Amino acid sequence: MTEAEVPVHVSVDRQKCCGAGQCVLLAPDVFDQGEDDGIVVLLDPEPDPPQHGMVREAEAVCPTSAITITS
Repeated sequence: MTEAEVPVHVSVDRQKCCGAGQCVLLAPDVFDQGEDDGIVVLLDPEPDPPQHGMVREAEAVCPTSAITITS
């Protein structure tokens, strides 16, 4: 099993989220924004391997480090 195939779990600290939306742009199947406040909504806490790269990029660019990925 390659690193890209290892199951991952995504979590989001909504209290840290500033609503910048980069995660939604990078991984729209995993993240969304609340309509009222723009705060991230996690759609898929255990994304499929094709999403892993996009989720890791979203974690890297999150301005408040609100996204955590564990495997």
